[in-house]
Amino acid sequence: MVAPGAGSVLAVSSTPSTPSAPRTETVVTTETGPVEIGPTTRLPARRDDVELHTPDGLRLVGELALPPDREPVATLVCLHPLPTHGGFMDSHVLLKASYRLPALAGVAVLRFNLRGVSSPRGTSEGSFDSGRGEQHDVAAALAFAEDAGLPDVTVLGWSFGTDLALMHARDPLVHRLVLLSPPLRFSTAADLAWWAADGRDVLALVPEHDDYLQPPQARERFAVVPQARVVGVDGAKHLWVGEQHVRRVLDEIVATVAPATSPPPTTWDGPYERVTTKVRAG
Repeated sequence: MVAPGAGSVLAVSSTPSTPSAPRTETVVTTETGPVEIGPTTRLPARRDDVELHTPDGLRLVGELALPPDREPVATLVCLHPLPTHGGFMDSHVLLKASYRLPALAGVAVLRFNLRGVSSPRGTSEGSFDSGRGEQHDVAAALAFAEDAGLPDVTVLGWSFGTDLALMHARDPLVHRLVLLSPPLRFSTAADLAWWAADGRDVLALVPEHDDYLQPPQARERFAVVPQARVVGVDGAKHLWVGEQHVRRVLDEIVATVAPATSPPPTTWDGPYERVTTKVRAG
């Protein structure tokens, strides 16, 4: 949790330079509101580094963020975008969900690196397997949520993560799916048919200018799932760049999983952390 003390530096961390990547430095400072919540705002939470253990023997690294002062009312298990295109547990919408929703909505947020994926948290064992071996990663995350007693589990997938959700998040523990920018590239018509027969809720948030599947095509593809709700988001693109689009996504998530707290506030009056990343010279 954050502690009071406006402007004090909590931590400085850096990533090593490589021929293809600049050296970066992350600075975390504590500040006190009121403040307009933005991309660098990290609100109070109980944050723990966690390890997940897959049925096929791999160790995955992640983080669990819990409400700072109460038990969670709902849980997001996050499945990140395609690792071969830069997806990892800190992909920005998932990271901002963990920064905001525990404090604003009482929602627990579990993020982790799929097999073979690295982030500042560490590297998960294994290697990318095009959605096949990743079934064990999804199983490990859901087993962790169950063992931890986390309530009302929603699987939140983004891009490749939506395919994993449709293919592998069928455990009875899962109450619903929320799909961001679903490309329907790895999942199949048979997967959609399974969810249609199952009947659990499916929400798909589809950017107007998505690179893979735009709202008209998404409505056509998801029409075979009667309970699926496809929401087109004007002006948005596949990566949901822009604070207005992040807020729209988080608002829709809160309305779905914690409606009593919907819509979440856009300001915060209290201690918080500001997380900034800078590129270092040399």
